[in-house]
Amino acid sequence: MHGRPRKAPKPEDLAAFSAKAEKLRILQSQFLSNHHQKIYTKEAVELSAKLLEINPECYTAWNYRKLAVQHSLFESNLDPDAVNSILNDELRMVENALRQNFKSYGAWYHRKWVLNKGHSSIENELRLLDKLQNVDPRNFHAWNYRRFVAALLNRSDEDELNHTQDLIDKNISNYSAWHNRSVLVSNLMKKKVQAFSQKDEVLIREYELVRDAVFTDEDDQSGWFYHLWLLDQTVKAESPLLTSSWPAHGSDITLSGDRYLDLGSSPFNTYHFDSGSLPLILYFNQKSLRFPKVELDSLGAYTLQVTLGHSQGIISSGGFHYSHPSHFSFTVHVQPAKKEPVDGFGSEKISWRDENFHIYEPDSLESDLVLPLDHLSIKIEHELSDSSWQEKIIDEEISNFRELLDSKIGKLTLARLLTARDAMVSSDKSVHSEEVLRLYSELMKLDPPDFRAGESLLSYCFRYKNLTSSSSSNPICLRLNGLSLSRLGSFEKLLWVQMLDLSHNELRSIEGLEAMQHLSHLNLSNNKLGSFTFLESLRQLKSLKVLDLSYNEIGAHSVDTTRYLCSSPLCHSIGSGWDGSELVTDGNAIADEKFTAFLVEVLPALKWLDGVQLN
Repeated sequence: MHGRPRKAPKPEDLAAFSAKAEKLRILQSQFLSNHHQKIYTKEAVELSAKLLEINPECYTAWNYRKLAVQHSLFESNLDPDAVNSILNDELRMVENALRQNFKSYGAWYHRKWVLNKGHSSIENELRLLDKLQNVDPRNFHAWNYRRFVAALLNRSDEDELNHTQDLIDKNISNYSAWHNRSVLVSNLMKKKVQAFSQKDEVLIREYELVRDAVFTDEDDQSGWFYHLWLLDQTVKAESPLLTSSWPAHGSDITLSGDRYLDLGSSPFNTYHFDSGSLPLILYFNQKSLRFPKVELDSLGAYTLQVTLGHSQGIISSGGFHYSHPSHFSFTVHVQPAKKEPVDGFGSEKISWRDENFHIYEPDSLESDLVLPLDHLSIKIEHELSDSSWQEKIIDEEISNFRELLDSKIGKLTLARLLTARDAMVSSDKSVHSEEVLRLYSELMKLDPPDFRAGESLLSYCFRYKNLTSSSSSNPICLRLNGLSLSRLGSFEKLLWVQMLDLSHNELRSIEGLEAMQHLSHLNLSNNKLGSFTFLESLRQLKSLKVLDLSYNEIGAHSVDTTRYLCSSPLCHSIGSGWDGSELVTDGNAIADEKFTAFLVEVLPALKWLDGVQLN
């Protein structure tokens, strides 16, 4: 239960637990005997009911009862009264089990199975749900089941929306009701149901509702989450938008014959490739695309223009096609080799120790380093749809939330609103940028571990140095280690990164990392990655050469220990055709001699494995 602290059991409780365990063992033994012998008598079925009332998580018992119900239905000759009696008895038994544990997956699944027989009173299910949701309004099993029952009853989304309104009126902290409301409102707007056909009118009503909630109790997070969802609905475009690219618009690139790509004097713009070609990366607001590499075989200067028209091949998650014609261009100068190919960086083992990284201090003669970081974004002039209603909504919200600057969440919401308002202006100038930075600075002082948004990426940029390669040939490393990061974002700003240190964080997934197509060195050590399944993004990183996965939780659960023996992202992306030179996996539960031998066999290009040089 939410909000109930755990208490140490008393001696009399321990004695009761022991007696219950002994009773459970006896019941299980008798039940399994009946199950194996396919005994479906009244006594056998009642015994399974007793077992499930004590332990609703016994999936074998639920499966047995399905077989018993099928057997009883067959013997009833499908007499309507007998069928209803059998199914209603089963529903009562499930209800008894739910009273014991109303978060039992098996019990809810079994109840759905019974209702799908089509002979039961579905109206009674809503009354049962009301009782259970009064006990725990945030029981997601009950909410999922309610959606299932509503579909069977053909209840309209409007009726269900009214139900969420009733629950919110009783308790504005009902996060599940707010979440369900967002799902219902989205469906109603998508279907353009009457009173939901005009998006601006719908959102204005919802803003008024949630504003009452957050002003009633500004410390409650439920309303704030719903407000954030409304803000996203207000500003996001339904069709895909091209937001960033590499190379950036207006870039002047030099590609020399030694496979050394130079966008200027800054190491931020120095790239190494394995062939005389360069990738074209397009980053959309909903998904990134990596186009085939551009091959430039002859010497000379090339002005490349990229134009996207009304494309049927680029579709948003909502089913909308790309409909904002845009273009950008860059110049590539292909020159003959001027120096020997660089072979220091990548041929030696990489060390991620702090002493090998030095804070980057730009030379005074270098161009402004903000340019390659911020000018990745596409500056495309195109006809925007009438956004006056969005501007009106955002302006009103800004005015309202200036009254809640005493709270952290109020400051954060205002910063988000101001940022959204600037994004609506078709100008490179951010009118509210100074105020946004001031708000984030105040948040950093109030809660330093959680708010670092005001910091510049430059403060996390380091130059990697070792004894065997020239430091000028090594790319800048973006070190975001030890920041307690639990998720990643803003990839459109990071397309330039080749070396990334994400170690000592709280990452359980690296979704989105596939946009960083230049990434060649990646440190994910000391995170909470649970299996190779969570490394799916690595399948798209064709330039990846060095990968550190040490001291994660890979193989910590039984489902993962044999993962590498069958189909997995490791086998398909890293293990199949991956020509990486260095991999570190030690410190994981899966790392043993057998696994090491497997990696040596499937990764013939490896030069270093777990710090040991391979022959």
